[in-house]
Amino acid sequence: MRNPKAAGFARRLIRWQRRHGRLDLPWQNTRDPYRIWLSEVMLQQTQVATVIPYYGRFLERFPDVDSLAQAGLDDVLALWSGLGYYSRARNLHLAAQQLMARGGFPEARAELEQLRGIGRSTAAAIAVFSAGRREAILDGNVKRVLARHFAIEGFPGERAVGQGLWALAESLLPASGIETYTQALMDLGATVCLRSRPLCAQCAVKASCMAREADRVADYPRKRARKPLPHRKTVMPILLRGGKVLLVRRPASGIWGGLLCLPEFPNLPAALREIPLRFGCELESHRMLAPLEHGFTHFSLTIRAALCQVRSLHPRAAQAGEIWMPLARSLAAPIPAPVRTLLLGLRE
Repeated sequence: MRNPKAAGFARRLIRWQRRHGRLDLPWQNTRDPYRIWLSEVMLQQTQVATVIPYYGRFLERFPDVDSLAQAGLDDVLALWSGLGYYSRARNLHLAAQQLMARGGFPEARAELEQLRGIGRSTAAAIAVFSAGRREAILDGNVKRVLARHFAIEGFPGERAVGQGLWALAESLLPASGIETYTQALMDLGATVCLRSRPLCAQCAVKASCMAREADRVADYPRKRARKPLPHRKTVMPILLRGGKVLLVRRPASGIWGGLLCLPEFPNLPAALREIPLRFGCELESHRMLAPLEHGFTHFSLTIRAALCQVRSLHPRAAQAGEIWMPLARSLAAPIPAPVRTLLLGLRE
């Protein structure tokens, strides 16, 4: 039996979107699947205001799938630097190569899901906006809207709850206006049905919202109990010689995967002991810079940078992944945001 609270749900959202939704975002008003795909990947776990300048720069450098597929991974990562969650950039690059091998973008959601880094909701959004396919999306914002409006108990990450939300999302799809409806769900969650301090008075579906009726908006969706974020510390020596800085390639997986970074050590004594052995550097001097704090999803990090002047290099075999790079050029390399901050500080 259809939930009575679903009556007119899609119709009201479509009407609201046409009057109050976001209508001029850079990736709107296009059927180009490449541009839509790029925006959807960039918007995963990242706010619109942050994405917009990255989106513009990325398109200027890689205007189509072909240019992205043929690019070097370092060029892709360099343009992504600062946007975070770098596996998205690596998957984007691999998926572009998949698309070139198959001859272009598929229209069906199920086929889009076969591309690297594209899950069900992202594939559905691409299918909706590029081909007008009647598909349901279920990103974080949409989960929050549905959980509140229909008073969905349980944590959305639980299998049974997630399956129920997918079934509900599919049952609400309108017979027409799927693009407007899908954008309305995204916009309502992003601008009105906020995680904290939602603007319920401005909501298009407030009259039938079960959480609002019960004065329990803050209770939905149920949140997983969060443990305090672990805190880590690291020492990063900035090894300078002849206007060049030493960068090392990080492993492909893990934090800052595949990026160029400053070397890392657990503490300063370990750094001073290991630098001659690992990098063949005889130091002339070193001094500690002010601590730099950086936050990740699962932990916080304090970076102590040691500014090291290198007197000479001992002859040794070149190590894979080590690059002595001119300081000015390093800022255009694929480096993590805190490393960029440290190097910018040196230049200034």
